Amino acid sequence: MAVLGLENNRARFHGRISREAADQLLSVAEGSYLIRESQRQPGTYTLALRFGSQTRNFRLYYDGKHFVGEKRFESIHDLVTDGLITLYIETKAAEYIAKMTINPIYEHIGYTTLNREPAYQKHMPVLKETHDDKDSTGQDGVSEKRLTSLVRRATLKENEQIPKYEKVHNFKVHTFRGPHWCEYCANFMWGLIAQGVKCADCGLNVHKQCSKMVPNDCKPDLKHVKKVYSCDLTTLVKAHITKRPMVVDMCIREIESRGLNSEGLYRVSGFSDLIEDVKMAFDRDGEKADISVNVYEDINIITGALKLYFRDLPIPLITYDAYPKFIESAKIMDPDEQLETLHEALKLLPPAHCETLRYLMAHLKRVTLHEKENLMNAENLGIVFGPTLMRSPELDAMAALNDIRYQRLVVELLIKNEDILF
Repeated sequence: MAVLGLENNRARFHGRISREAADQLLSVAEGSYLIRESQRQPGTYTLALRFGSQTRNFRLYYDGKHFVGEKRFESIHDLVTDGLITLYIETKAAEYIAKMTINPIYEHIGYTTLNREPAYQKHMPVLKETHDDKDSTGQDGVSEKRLTSLVRRATLKENEQIPKYEKVHNFKVHTFRGPHWCEYCANFMWGLIAQGVKCADCGLNVHKQCSKMVPNDCKPDLKHVKKVYSCDLTTLVKAHITKRPMVVDMCIREIESRGLNSEGLYRVSGFSDLIEDVKMAFDRDGEKADISVNVYEDINIITGALKLYFRDLPIPLITYDAYPKFIESAKIMDPDEQLETLHEALKLLPPAHCETLRYLMAHLKRVTLHEKENLMNAENLGIVFGPTLMRSPELDAMAALNDIRYQRLVVELLIKNEDILF
């Protein structure tokens, strides 16, 4: 059956009708519509809508809600209303819409003015030490040198400025209640539902077409980012304004203060319910979470919580994009070529991921210095952390299984060559 909707909301029913018959019925009023079953394909339905003195036909679908495109509606009436609004705007203001993104307000007021920060240059993090007095040779001047692994082993405290990590916006289709304007072009966002997109991390509201023009300058807000575990790594560090996830810093500090001599460190598992308790503490309290010996006497609880954090990352620490290059490096036999390929692989990581990996590998190198007591060398740690830090993008189970030995080798190489690679 078909239903005819007119501007006065009256409806009449019809049987299966042709496109020509529908056009004749709808010619009585602009904005009228009907739903007809196809004569050529029984069981399929078309929304016929009168607009601009023409009858326009759209294939109609239903999956619990009615839709002809991306938007889904509870009723046909809402679908038609939203469609008429969109058709009117796109017809009457097509030229204006095409020019909306040419002179945006984004760079001049609001979001970027209040939260301006320079884009972080994508390069390998090189930590440097500056001496304003005489150097070791007795010559005056300023010398800069890369921090040695010896200095890094001596302390975890670093006085560097927090780098400006670049982050893309996490846009999701959003339905705005009441009139809303785009924060990129300052123009009205039209439609009944799904008028635009909203960044789930910082709350920026823009047209869908404008979202393609917005720079990668998302500044996550803690009112939107409400968890620590299972949160994108770059999103977390930007929301908390830290160099690395506080989970990594706090757990490593705790482990190094009281656990480096613990036999089977990272290999021995802690009680899963207590590890889950640590996770909930971080999600609830953030950097105020208490993971001290007074609360968790067993250091394996803390190591378990750290490993769980990496396993729960939606994008692994060694990202899917960089994964193939890391695996490639593990398959190379020549040591020099292997290190060169591994260095190239590190350049593919987002800056926040690379910095976190650097910090973790420096820590694991320190763990191996206590091998006589904890019985954990680079090879053993590679077995533990390979599958924890790397996940194959391959859906083929056998291919992923074959990569496990290379994952272990990658972590082993990163630990052994930590002072060279970072």
